[in-house]
Amino acid sequence: MSTPPAGRLPRRLLQLYLGLALYGASSALLVEAGLGLEPWGVLHQGLAELTGLTIGVVSIIVGAAVLLLWIPLRQRPGLGTVSNVFVIGIAMDGTLALVPDAHPLAVRIPLLVAGILLNGVATGLYIAAVFGPGPRDGLMTGLHRRTGRSIRLVRTALELAVVATGFVLGGTVGVGTVLYAVAIGPLAQLFLRVFAVPPASPSGSTVVAAGQPERAILRR
Repeated sequence: MSTPPAGRLPRRLLQLYLGLALYGASSALLVEAGLGLEPWGVLHQGLAELTGLTIGVVSIIVGAAVLLLWIPLRQRPGLGTVSNVFVIGIAMDGTLALVPDAHPLAVRIPLLVAGILLNGVATGLYIAAVFGPGPRDGLMTGLHRRTGRSIRLVRTALELAVVATGFVLGGTVGVGTVLYAVAIGPLAQLFLRVFAVPPASPSGSTVVAAGQPERAILRR
């Protein structure tokens, strides 16, 4: 993805932090739905059950730990990377505190759908801001470069590992996990195009960025 001009900085910052906050809120909706979480969410929930910490705090701790793994992989974090660690966890706990528990299936299914759709919007917003990948995405791309394995293989292996670990610890795996895995890629690509920040053309006008972001879509 082309780097937007400096004059677009206010819009990019707004997209970054709005996207991260909405990502945390969408993850909270998936928790409330109770029908299955996104892969890293399963791990976060399992660790929260084990430690007694809130899922948002666990998300922050895991994000920081993953970021440390960037050091041997020689990855360089950006503002979006560091912000990702904190904003998503805070937004998740804040949303969980505000949204009442949902018990009837007729309420939980719409919550699941809303959570997945909102996650796609959030992903498009903050990745299109071009402030660096999230810690978990950076781990994936770093392992891809160091091992020579495909992005698809590295991502699949990582997500299977975190889902399995989270499930053993008590995280929720269900139809929502499968639906998320199927839907998030197309949704993220759609909203990346919607929220792309147009770079400056040589003539000084702006054009919509035609390039795609890195070949991996963020997983918080």
